[in-house]
Amino acid sequence: MNLERIAWIGTVTVAALIAVILFVEGYEGYGCVSIAIGLAASVNLFGHRSD
Repeated sequence: MNLERIAWIGTVTVAALIAVILFVEGYEGYGCVSIAIGLAASVNLFGHRSD
C-alpha cells in the first residue's frame, strides 16, 4: 500500500466521520455535502493500479 492510497483512505474516512457528526448535530444538508466529498475522493481508491 503506497502513501497516496493511504492519504485517500484518510480523506474518505475523515469525510465520513464529519458526515456522521453533522447528521447527529442536525445539519443534514452539510452532512450530505460531506458524503459527496467522500464519494468523490473514493473514486481515487478504485482507479488505476500501478503495481
